[in-house]
Amino acid sequence: MAKQLWKPGNMIYPLPAVMVSVTDGEGHDNIITVAWTGTVCTNPAMAYISVRPSRYSYDMIRKTGEFVINLTTEKLAFATDFCGVRSGRDVDKFRKLNLTKEKAQFVSAPMIGEAPVSIECRVREVKELGSHDMFLADVLAVHADEAYMDKNNRFRLNDAGLLVYSHGEYLAGGRKVGTFGYSVKRKQQKKQMQKKLDKKSDRESDSEAEMAEMAGKLKTSGKPGMSGKLKMSGKPGMSGKLKMSGKPGMSGKLKTSGKPGMSGKLKMSGKPGMSGKLKMSGKPGMSGKLKTSGKPGMSGKLKMSGKPGMSGKLKTSGKAGREKR
Repeated sequence: MAKQLWKPGNMIYPLPAVMVSVTDGEGHDNIITVAWTGTVCTNPAMAYISVRPSRYSYDMIRKTGEFVINLTTEKLAFATDFCGVRSGRDVDKFRKLNLTKEKAQFVSAPMIGEAPVSIECRVREVKELGSHDMFLADVLAVHADEAYMDKNNRFRLNDAGLLVYSHGEYLAGGRKVGTFGYSVKRKQQKKQMQKKLDKKSDRESDSEAEMAEMAGKLKTSGKPGMSGKLKMSGKPGMSGKLKMSGKPGMSGKLKTSGKPGMSGKLKMSGKPGMSGKLKMSGKPGMSGKLKTSGKPGMSGKLKMSGKPGMSGKLKTSGKAGREKR
Protein backbone atom coordinates (compact mmCIF):
# COMPACT_ATOMS: atom_id res chain seq x y z
CA MET A 1 0.00 0.00 0.00
CA ALA A 2 1.54 3.30 -1.14
CA LYS A 3 1.54 6.31 1.17
CA GLN A 4 2.26 9.96 0.40
CA LEU A 5 4.84 11.82 2.43
CA TRP A 6 3.50 14.99 4.06
CA LYS A 7 5.10 17.70 6.19
CA PRO A 8 4.74 17.44 10.00
CA GLY A 9 1.15 17.91 11.16
CA ASN A 10 -1.55 16.56 13.45
CA MET A 11 -3.37 13.55 12.03
CA ILE A 12 -4.31 11.76 15.23
CA TYR A 13 -8.03 11.31 14.59
CA PRO A 14 -10.73 10.91 15.67
CA LEU A 15 -10.64 12.97 18.85
CA PRO A 16 -13.31 13.81 21.42
CA ALA A 17 -14.94 17.15 20.71
CA VAL A 18 -15.52 18.51 24.21
CA MET A 19 -17.01 21.72 25.53
CA VAL A 20 -14.83 23.20 28.26
CA SER A 21 -16.66 25.47 30.68
CA VAL A 22 -14.69 28.18 32.51
CA THR A 23 -15.19 31.24 34.70
CA ASP A 24 -13.24 34.35 35.62
CA GLY A 25 -14.48 34.19 39.20
CA GLU A 26 -16.30 37.53 38.78
CA GLY A 27 -19.57 36.28 37.32
CA HIS A 28 -18.45 35.80 33.73
CA ASP A 29 -18.68 32.21 32.45
CA ASN A 30 -17.82 30.87 29.05
CA ILE A 31 -17.65 27.71 26.95
CA ILE A 32 -14.85 26.84 24.53
CA THR A 33 -14.82 23.83 22.23
CA VAL A 34 -11.58 21.84 22.39
CA ALA A 35 -10.42 18.81 20.41
CA TRP A 36 -6.82 18.83 21.67
CA THR A 37 -7.66 16.99 24.88
CA GLY A 38 -7.21 13.62 26.45
CA THR A 39 -5.99 11.46 29.32
CA VAL A 40 -2.52 12.03 30.73
CA CYS A 41 -2.38 9.56 33.61
CA THR A 42 -4.59 6.96 35.26
CA ASN A 43 -3.26 7.16 38.81
CA PRO A 44 -3.37 9.92 39.79
CA ALA A 45 -6.15 10.75 37.39
CA MET A 46 -4.98 13.54 35.10
CA ALA A 47 -6.20 15.15 31.89
CA TYR A 48 -5.12 17.97 29.61
CA ILE A 49 -6.48 20.57 27.24
CA SER A 50 -4.45 22.66 24.80
CA VAL A 51 -5.68 26.22 24.14
CA ARG A 52 -4.40 29.04 21.99
CA PRO A 53 -3.34 32.05 24.15
CA SER A 54 -5.48 34.30 21.95
CA ARG A 55 -8.72 32.63 23.02
CA TYR A 56 -11.10 34.45 25.35
CA SER A 57 -11.19 31.47 27.73
CA TYR A 58 -7.39 31.23 27.97
CA ASP A 59 -7.04 34.10 30.45
CA MET A 60 -9.91 32.74 32.57
CA ILE A 61 -8.14 29.39 32.95
CA ARG A 62 -4.85 31.10 33.70
CA LYS A 63 -6.53 33.22 36.36
CA THR A 64 -8.51 30.56 38.23
CA GLY A 65 -6.53 27.45 37.36
CA GLU A 66 -9.80 25.54 36.97
CA PHE A 67 -12.05 24.24 34.22
CA VAL A 68 -14.64 21.51 33.50
CA ILE A 69 -14.43 19.11 30.56
CA ASN A 70 -17.95 18.30 29.31
CA LEU A 71 -18.36 15.37 26.90
CA THR A 72 -20.65 16.02 23.95
CA THR A 73 -23.25 14.00 22.06
CA GLU A 74 -24.93 14.02 18.69
CA LYS A 75 -27.69 16.17 20.19
CA LEU A 76 -25.07 18.72 21.25
CA ALA A 77 -23.34 18.81 17.85
CA PHE A 78 -24.68 22.26 16.91
CA ALA A 79 -23.77 23.74 20.29
CA THR A 80 -20.35 22.14 20.12
CA ASP A 81 -19.56 23.71 16.79
CA PHE A 82 -21.03 27.08 17.79
CA CYS A 83 -18.85 27.29 20.91
CA GLY A 84 -15.81 26.62 18.76
CA VAL A 85 -16.41 29.36 16.19
CA ARG A 86 -18.00 32.16 18.25
CA SER A 87 -16.13 34.12 20.93
CA GLY A 88 -17.37 34.60 24.48
CA ARG A 89 -16.37 38.25 24.15
CA ASP A 90 -19.33 38.75 21.85
CA VAL A 91 -22.02 36.38 23.10
CA ASP A 92 -23.19 34.60 26.23
CA LYS A 93 -23.06 31.05 24.97
CA PHE A 94 -25.01 29.51 27.84
CA ARG A 95 -27.92 31.87 27.17
CA LYS A 96 -27.66 31.78 23.38
CA LEU A 97 -27.68 27.97 23.24
CA ASN A 98 -30.08 27.56 26.16
CA LEU A 99 -27.61 25.36 28.02
CA THR A 100 -28.01 24.63 31.72
CA LYS A 101 -25.42 25.75 34.25
CA GLU A 102 -24.84 23.29 37.07
CA LYS A 103 -22.71 23.93 40.13
CA ALA A 104 -19.56 21.83 40.38
CA GLN A 105 -18.42 20.18 43.59
CA PHE A 106 -14.79 21.37 43.81
CA VAL A 107 -14.19 24.07 41.20
CA SER A 108 -15.81 27.42 40.59
CA ALA A 109 -16.40 26.84 36.86
CA PRO A 110 -19.94 25.61 36.06
CA MET A 111 -20.81 22.26 34.51
CA ILE A 112 -23.06 21.86 31.46
CA GLY A 113 -26.23 20.03 32.49
CA GLU A 114 -26.90 18.53 29.06
CA ALA A 115 -23.52 16.76 28.92
CA PRO A 116 -23.53 13.03 29.79
CA VAL A 117 -20.23 13.41 31.67
CA SER A 118 -18.62 16.43 33.33
CA ILE A 119 -15.04 16.25 34.65
CA GLU A 120 -13.82 18.76 37.21
CA CYS A 121 -10.15 19.72 36.71
CA ARG A 122 -7.57 21.81 38.51
CA VAL A 123 -4.45 22.98 36.67
CA ARG A 124 -1.20 21.52 37.93
CA GLU A 125 1.13 22.86 35.25
CA VAL A 126 1.03 24.99 32.11
CA LYS A 127 3.36 24.06 29.25
CA GLU A 128 3.95 26.80 26.71
CA LEU A 129 4.60 24.75 23.58
CA GLY A 130 3.97 27.01 20.58
CA SER A 131 0.62 27.69 18.92
CA HIS A 132 -1.08 26.14 21.96
CA ASP A 133 -0.35 26.02 25.68
CA MET A 134 -1.05 22.73 27.38
CA PHE A 135 -2.89 22.80 30.71
CA LEU A 136 -1.97 19.66 32.65
CA ALA A 137 -4.62 19.15 35.29
CA ASP A 138 -5.64 16.84 38.11
CA VAL A 139 -9.10 15.31 37.85
CA LEU A 140 -10.99 16.19 41.03
CA ALA A 141 -14.36 14.58 40.28
CA VAL A 142 -16.41 12.97 37.52
CA HIS A 143 -20.18 13.55 37.20
CA ALA A 144 -22.12 10.93 35.19
CA ASP A 145 -25.71 11.31 33.98
CA GLU A 146 -27.96 8.79 35.72
CA ALA A 147 -29.99 8.48 32.51
CA TYR A 148 -27.28 6.16 31.18
CA MET A 149 -27.14 3.84 34.20
CA ASP A 150 -28.65 0.40 33.57
CA LYS A 151 -30.47 -1.84 36.08
CA ASN A 152 -27.13 -3.29 37.20
CA ASN A 153 -25.85 0.22 37.94
CA ARG A 154 -23.45 0.01 35.00
CA PHE A 155 -22.78 3.24 33.13
CA ARG A 156 -23.72 2.85 29.44
CA LEU A 157 -21.78 5.82 28.11
CA ASN A 158 -21.77 4.59 24.52
CA ASP A 159 -25.57 4.74 24.49
CA ALA A 160 -25.27 8.53 24.71
CA GLY A 161 -24.24 8.88 21.06
CA LEU A 162 -20.88 10.49 21.79
CA LEU A 163 -19.55 13.09 19.38
CA VAL A 164 -16.03 12.98 17.94
CA TYR A 165 -14.02 15.24 15.65
CA SER A 166 -12.08 13.84 12.72
CA HIS A 167 -10.18 15.89 10.16
CA GLY A 168 -12.63 18.79 10.15
CA GLU A 169 -15.82 16.72 10.58
CA TYR A 170 -18.05 15.78 13.50
CA LEU A 171 -18.98 12.12 13.73
CA ALA A 172 -21.45 10.23 15.93
CA GLY A 173 -23.01 6.78 16.26
CA GLY A 174 -19.89 4.68 15.98
CA ARG A 175 -20.49 0.95 15.36
CA LYS A 176 -19.25 -1.41 18.03
CA VAL A 177 -16.59 -3.82 16.73
CA GLY A 178 -15.21 -5.19 20.00
CA THR A 179 -14.58 -4.64 23.69
CA PHE A 180 -11.40 -4.08 25.65
CA GLY A 181 -9.43 -7.35 25.76
CA TYR A 182 -11.72 -9.23 23.35
CA SER A 183 -8.76 -10.41 21.24
CA VAL A 184 -7.47 -12.40 24.22
CA LYS A 185 -10.88 -13.46 25.52
CA ARG A 186 -11.62 -15.35 22.32
CA LYS A 187 -8.57 -17.55 22.84
CA GLN A 188 -9.46 -18.08 26.49
CA GLN A 189 -13.04 -18.98 25.62
CA LYS A 190 -11.77 -21.46 23.01
CA LYS A 191 -9.55 -23.12 25.62
CA GLN A 192 -12.41 -23.25 28.13
CA MET A 193 -14.68 -24.82 25.53
CA GLN A 194 -12.05 -27.45 24.71
CA LYS A 195 -11.70 -28.28 28.41
CA LYS A 196 -15.47 -28.78 28.66
CA LEU A 197 -15.40 -31.11 25.64
CA ASP A 198 -12.49 -33.08 27.11
CA LYS A 199 -14.33 -33.49 30.44
CA LYS A 200 -17.45 -34.65 28.62
CA SER A 201 -15.41 -37.19 26.66
CA ASP A 202 -13.82 -38.46 29.89
CA ARG A 203 -17.24 -38.90 31.51
CA GLU A 204 -18.51 -40.86 28.51
CA SER A 205 -15.42 -43.11 28.60
CA ASP A 206 -15.95 -43.74 32.33
CA SER A 207 -19.59 -44.64 31.69
CA GLU A 208 -18.63 -47.12 28.98
CA ALA A 209 -16.06 -48.69 31.28
CA GLU A 210 -18.62 -49.04 34.07
CA MET A 211 -21.10 -50.67 31.70
CA ALA A 212 -18.46 -53.13 30.52
CA GLU A 213 -17.55 -53.97 34.11
CA MET A 214 -21.21 -54.54 35.01
CA ALA A 215 -21.71 -56.88 32.04
CA GLY A 216 -19.52 -59.54 33.61
CA LYS A 217 -16.09 -60.69 34.71
CA LEU A 218 -13.86 -63.30 33.10
CA LYS A 219 -10.95 -65.15 34.71
CA THR A 220 -8.97 -68.11 33.45
CA SER A 221 -6.17 -70.14 35.01
CA GLY A 222 -4.84 -73.62 34.34
CA LYS A 223 -2.27 -76.33 34.69
CA PRO A 224 0.31 -77.57 32.14
CA GLY A 225 -1.22 -78.24 28.73
CA MET A 226 -4.72 -77.19 29.69
CA SER A 227 -6.79 -74.94 27.40
CA GLY A 228 -10.43 -73.94 27.32
CA LYS A 229 -13.14 -71.73 25.76
CA LEU A 230 -16.11 -70.36 27.58
CA LYS A 231 -19.39 -69.30 26.03
CA MET A 232 -22.92 -69.04 27.42
CA SER A 233 -26.19 -68.07 25.79
CA GLY A 234 -29.71 -68.08 27.13
CA LYS A 235 -33.27 -66.87 27.05
CA PRO A 236 -35.47 -65.39 29.79
CA GLY A 237 -35.52 -67.35 33.06
CA MET A 238 -33.85 -70.54 31.76
CA SER A 239 -31.56 -72.51 34.08
CA GLY A 240 -30.14 -76.03 34.37
CA LYS A 241 -27.45 -78.28 35.88
CA LEU A 242 -24.62 -79.83 33.94
CA LYS A 243 -21.91 -82.17 35.21
CA MET A 244 -19.43 -84.35 33.39
CA SER A 245 -16.61 -86.46 34.79
CA GLY A 246 -14.40 -89.14 33.27
CA LYS A 247 -11.13 -90.94 33.02
CA PRO A 248 -8.29 -90.87 30.45
CA GLY A 249 -9.53 -91.30 26.86
CA MET A 250 -13.14 -90.65 27.70
CA SER A 251 -15.11 -88.11 25.66
CA GLY A 252 -18.67 -86.87 25.78
CA LYS A 253 -21.12 -84.06 25.04
CA LEU A 254 -23.57 -82.46 27.40
CA LYS A 255 -26.45 -80.21 26.44
CA THR A 256 -29.34 -78.83 28.51
CA SER A 257 -32.18 -76.56 27.68
CA GLY A 258 -35.03 -75.39 29.83
CA LYS A 259 -37.86 -73.01 30.37
CA PRO A 260 -38.27 -69.84 32.50
CA GLY A 261 -37.62 -70.22 36.22
CA MET A 262 -34.98 -72.93 35.94
CA SER A 263 -31.55 -72.40 37.62
CA GLY A 264 -28.36 -74.45 37.72
CA LYS A 265 -24.57 -74.80 37.78
CA LEU A 266 -22.08 -76.19 35.31
CA LYS A 267 -19.02 -78.20 36.33
CA MET A 268 -16.54 -80.40 34.45
CA SER A 269 -13.63 -82.33 35.94
CA GLY A 270 -11.37 -85.03 34.63
CA LYS A 271 -7.95 -86.57 34.33
CA PRO A 272 -5.25 -86.59 31.60
CA GLY A 273 -6.54 -87.35 28.13
CA MET A 274 -10.11 -86.46 28.83
CA SER A 275 -11.99 -84.19 26.45
CA GLY A 276 -15.49 -82.82 26.46
CA LYS A 277 -17.84 -80.06 25.29
CA LEU A 278 -20.32 -78.14 27.35
CA LYS A 279 -23.12 -76.06 25.94
CA MET A 280 -26.02 -74.27 27.60
CA SER A 281 -28.63 -72.14 25.90
CA GLY A 282 -31.46 -70.05 27.24
CA LYS A 283 -33.17 -66.65 27.14
CA PRO A 284 -32.52 -63.33 28.99
CA GLY A 285 -32.59 -63.59 32.78
CA MET A 286 -30.47 -66.75 32.91
CA SER A 287 -27.95 -67.11 35.72
CA GLY A 288 -25.30 -69.72 36.40
CA LYS A 289 -21.68 -70.58 37.20
CA LEU A 290 -19.19 -72.42 35.03
CA LYS A 291 -16.04 -74.07 36.31
CA THR A 292 -13.50 -76.48 34.79
CA SER A 293 -10.53 -78.03 36.52
CA GLY A 294 -8.11 -80.74 35.53
CA LYS A 295 -4.62 -82.10 35.32
CA PRO A 296 -2.01 -82.28 32.52
CA GLY A 297 -3.36 -83.33 29.13
CA MET A 298 -6.94 -82.38 29.81
CA SER A 299 -8.79 -80.26 27.26
CA GLY A 300 -12.28 -78.88 27.17
CA LYS A 301 -14.54 -76.23 25.65
CA LEU A 302 -17.07 -74.10 27.47
CA LYS A 303 -19.45 -71.82 25.64
CA MET A 304 -21.75 -69.15 27.14
CA SER A 305 -23.62 -66.31 25.42
CA GLY A 306 -26.74 -64.35 26.27
CA LYS A 307 -29.15 -61.53 25.59
CA PRO A 308 -30.19 -58.52 27.75
CA GLY A 309 -30.64 -59.31 31.44
CA MET A 310 -28.28 -62.32 31.49
CA SER A 311 -25.64 -62.51 34.20
CA GLY A 312 -22.98 -65.11 34.98
CA LYS A 313 -19.47 -65.91 36.19
CA LEU A 314 -16.89 -67.87 34.25
CA LYS A 315 -13.76 -69.48 35.73
CA THR A 316 -11.24 -72.12 34.67
CA SER A 317 -8.40 -73.14 36.93
CA GLY A 318 -5.17 -75.06 36.42
CA LYS A 319 -1.40 -74.89 36.68
CA ALA A 320 1.54 -73.49 34.68
CA GLY A 321 1.60 -73.80 30.92
CA ARG A 322 -1.97 -72.57 30.28
CA GLU A 323 -3.07 -70.85 27.09
CA LYS A 324 -5.53 -67.98 26.94
CA ARG A 325 -7.70 -67.05 24.01
